[in-house]
Amino acid sequence: MSQNLSAYRIFYTVANTGNISKAAKELFISQPAISKSIQKLEENIGCKLFARSSRGVALTEEGALLYTYVKDAFDTLTLGEEKLHRSIELGVGHLKIGVSTTLCKYLLLPYLKNFIKLHPHINISINCQSTNETLKLLEEDKIDIGLVGKPENIKNMNFDHVAEIEDIFVAAKDYLRNLKTRGVPRNHILQNATLMMLDKNNITRQYIDNYLQQNHITVQDSIDISNMDLLIEFAKIGVGIACVIRSFVQDELKSGTLMEIPLHVPIKKREVGFVYKNPEKSMTSLKQFIEFYHAPMIYTPEYTHLPNDLHSP
Repeated sequence: MSQNLSAYRIFYTVANTGNISKAAKELFISQPAISKSIQKLEENIGCKLFARSSRGVALTEEGALLYTYVKDAFDTLTLGEEKLHRSIELGVGHLKIGVSTTLCKYLLLPYLKNFIKLHPHINISINCQSTNETLKLLEEDKIDIGLVGKPENIKNMNFDHVAEIEDIFVAAKDYLRNLKTRGVPRNHILQNATLMMLDKNNITRQYIDNYLQQNHITVQDSIDISNMDLLIEFAKIGVGIACVIRSFVQDELKSGTLMEIPLHVPIKKREVGFVYKNPEKSMTSLKQFIEFYHAPMIYTPEYTHLPNDLHSP
């Protein structure tokens, strides 16, 4: 567009009023300024836009053609302003969250359930990826916030602690009984079992691999599984020993469906939290979400089984 918006605003107003004097009053500028703007617009476009008479001005054929497009443009701008005002009044927004499937189910859903009740007009998009992929999406501004296990290095990002998680190894009673029958010593269970863990691109898997290496535990047989829910289910039917998060198998441990493998050196607990860029430059929806999870959380009955350390952000 070779002309500035103000020139088209003057053209649009003169066309609507059919009178330069009326347009001047509506726009709060002088008649000479309007005449000069119209003249300049005509010179730049290369045709007459108005035919002048004693009654005022009327659009020429060329002016009428231009007017249809200018009108559409200003109608669109007006509609955009109206929708923006309604969005502000209703709190309408869009929040894009990155999270792993496991953390989404066990940690994010309780937050979202209550947040949506308070802010029903905010649209939520969930991108289920590993922590590493979530951090990449955040760096590329493809999501607004991520729920991740705290990485060693957070570049130019904020991290808000949500919970502390503990990795453990679990197995079904029958699987452990079979290992005992084979003469596997209690302190060599991991070395002689089939270990089921998340895939190697997952930050949890990398954390566990480091633990195994540091404690000189050599894994003979392992299975990579895409998500923790499947790890738990495979462990329950006796496929092998699964590395899971303690908080997510509380019911199975209490009922005896799964047994925890005792470790000579416990796996150090990890932090989980929300990570995001500079909140001062963020959209209102993100700021509202950050304010929400910083406040004391009220859980609905279906989430009361969560352990205490997950109840306080």
